[in-house]
Amino acid sequence: MSIHKLVQYFLLLFLFIGTIVSAQLSSDFYSTTCPNVLSTIKTQVDSAVNNEPRMGASLLRLHFHDCFVQGCDASVLLDDTSNFTGEKTAGPNANSIRGFEVIDTIKSQVESLCPGVVSCADILAVAARDSVVALGGPSWTVQLGRRDSTTASLSSANSDLPGFSFDLSQLITAFSNKGAHTIGEARCVTFRQRIYNESNIDSSYATSLQANCPSVGDDSNLSPIDTTTPTTFDNAYFKNLQSQKGLFHSDQQLFNGGSTDSQVTSYGSDAQSFATDFANAMLKMGNLSPLTGTTGQIRTNCAKIN
Repeated sequence: MSIHKLVQYFLLLFLFIGTIVSAQLSSDFYSTTCPNVLSTIKTQVDSAVNNEPRMGASLLRLHFHDCFVQGCDASVLLDDTSNFTGEKTAGPNANSIRGFEVIDTIKSQVESLCPGVVSCADILAVAARDSVVALGGPSWTVQLGRRDSTTASLSSANSDLPGFSFDLSQLITAFSNKGAHTIGEARCVTFRQRIYNESNIDSSYATSLQANCPSVGDDSNLSPIDTTTPTTFDNAYFKNLQSQKGLFHSDQQLFNGGSTDSQVTSYGSDAQSFATDFANAMLKMGNLSPLTGTTGQIRTNCAKIN
């Protein structure tokens, strides 16, 4: 999933999820117990995104896919065990989510600084923010103090995460039940049906995509989500939708004669408004059902329970 796709989810987060407050999260949670954690995370994220800009979208997506299944508890990072099947093989995640090695590197460094203090869930939240900033997007103050789950849910990942083929009503329902794509690349298999079978797509845009995505085969061929500014976090996503250049079916649903058309138009013409609202939406998402206090645990290895 690209940052463009995540911008779509941001829009729905902002429009359809009310204010969510977790009194037990705070911006200075690690100020005395692990004062260098934020700079440590930022250094590793900056390095990873500098090496591969697509990684910024991947790290942001990990946070999103974490929070929408059981809340922001790092369940998405857990490997399968004899007691549960993890979320990595769920339909929206299989052969798609990535960046685990970056999180593992960060966790290893943080554990050497402050053993047993910083949760994997908080690392995901901070890494998502730092990824957006590294790509030229807005910053926000991440609230901290989440703890890690001791289980994961394959079934919830399959049912709770929005799909590429969702219509607007399905997208709104998915986000309403809970209370944002400006850079990156996507696999051919995720947008093939749109570029060959749908009419609400710019014909020259569809033809250009078909050159690298045949009607059969080559499922893993990658195409940039944003042909204008593919490695920059900006509001080009909304301008693309207005020109019928949404890569996924669910993208174009946001500008297809429905209730979100006016918001797409507004963000397409006002980059600052988009940046401000994006940051606010990310704060909302980071507050989805966190484990705090004595619930959950602080995992030593993000892929395994202690």
